[in-house]
Amino acid sequence: MTTIASGTDTLTRDALAVLQPGFTGTSAPSWLLRRLGEGLASVGLFGRNIATPAQVAALTAQLRAERDDVLVAIDEEGGDVTRLEVRTGSSFPGNHALGAVDDTALTEAVAHELGRRLAACGVNLNWAPSADINSNVDNPVIGVRSFGADTSLVARHTAAYVSGLQSAGVAACTKHFPGHGDTAVDSHHAMPRIDAELPVLESRELVPFRAAIEAGTRAVMSAHILVPALDPVHPATLSRRILTGLLREELGYDGLIVTDGMEMQAISATYGIERGSVLAIAAGADAICVGGGLSDEPTVLRLRDALVAAVRSGDLPEERLADAAARVRALAAWTASTTRSASTPSSAGSAVGSGAGSDARTDVGLVAARRALKVTRGVHFAPVTEAPYVAALTPVANIAVGDETPWGVAAELRRLLPGTETGSFTGERAGAEALAAAGSRRVVAVVRDAHRHTWMAEALDILLAARPDTVVVEMGVPQSPPRGALHIATHGAARVCGLAAAEAIAGA
Repeated sequence: MTTIASGTDTLTRDALAVLQPGFTGTSAPSWLLRRLGEGLASVGLFGRNIATPAQVAALTAQLRAERDDVLVAIDEEGGDVTRLEVRTGSSFPGNHALGAVDDTALTEAVAHELGRRLAACGVNLNWAPSADINSNVDNPVIGVRSFGADTSLVARHTAAYVSGLQSAGVAACTKHFPGHGDTAVDSHHAMPRIDAELPVLESRELVPFRAAIEAGTRAVMSAHILVPALDPVHPATLSRRILTGLLREELGYDGLIVTDGMEMQAISATYGIERGSVLAIAAGADAICVGGGLSDEPTVLRLRDALVAAVRSGDLPEERLADAAARVRALAAWTASTTRSASTPSSAGSAVGSGAGSDARTDVGLVAARRALKVTRGVHFAPVTEAPYVAALTPVANIAVGDETPWGVAAELRRLLPGTETGSFTGERAGAEALAAAGSRRVVAVVRDAHRHTWMAEALDILLAARPDTVVVEMGVPQSPPRGALHIATHGAARVCGLAAAEAIAGA
């Protein structure tokens, strides 16, 4: 039952309603429950909040005991970016693998099954899909999170993903508007800039968002990027020209606009999260995402008080804040009306993280991962029949992916070829160290975006020169020509991508 503290005034309730904060722990802290009673309408879940599916279901039930229409959001893209399976790797390939298959029915089926699992745990808003076009292959933060570099492909798969996810009763949040693909900077660390001219933006970046809007996406997430052709002064998250003029008025979007994480350096280091939040709401955003890094009560109170003070000082029109809060509540009402029958903790426990193969529905992730493989046999090809040595050439993970989630093929190969050993290598001596560690064993070199890391390409050179029968598995964006006795491009590093690659290596 929704309970609102009687002593909380309308302005304060509206200021709380537009926040989407995170918290620490696997159960709801007392301060969070108290703020839900005072008007907070959304909560964000991150990997740190996830232990088991049953625990997540109990957590969301705890939140709804305080406010029955609360929006529970999560950043669950599948593929490399997973929160539900943060410690095991995802049961679903990510966007790039789905784009490589290019079967929109499959994309819709994957998104529906992912949404079904979220709904079973009580999650009703997913900060996905990424509609970014991977037009810059050196992009450090998008990469395999994109369906691909072709505009029409990205558009049709974005629409399919939105439809599949929302058919399961989970609101899609299409991101990162107006498009984060053509950047060489990660907005977690600094302010990216896209210098494309307006005609290019209209024919490239904006096309997938138009498709998402046509498909009925319930939310859109803004990007912390500067696009001078659209607004030479303000990043998209803080730009009235972009959020209101372009997204609302020109594209005709009427759903919820959510900001990307406000503690990301592109905003926090240039504007500060309090001023940034006020500017974002004034520009047309409806919900402030915060909690990936700042996840405590003082952060919520700081942002609440900043919004209230901005209204009282005249810096933020009260009706704009009220409109934003109303849009949050409208989305909450939609999710409440479309929620399927609630899962018990035990049934939710079988719905998430159970691995592919448990029934026809959960097989869809593995089916997609297998179909996404691109396998190239070289002149030195020979089947791998004995336990190999897996040399993982490991780059630093970007913040969106995180370093908690395991990746690679070693664990899956060990099941198929018992005795498989593995090691992780990085830096200028990676190749020599991997050769020494492998000894006489057949080498399986696993890389991630080899085209972006000079040391990784050089390590492959060393391995292939010494051991031409080396198997190469590329788990990032495959840009370099196929190399090795066997080259496998998985188009992503999800657990099921590793399983599919291991099957191909072992001939299973």
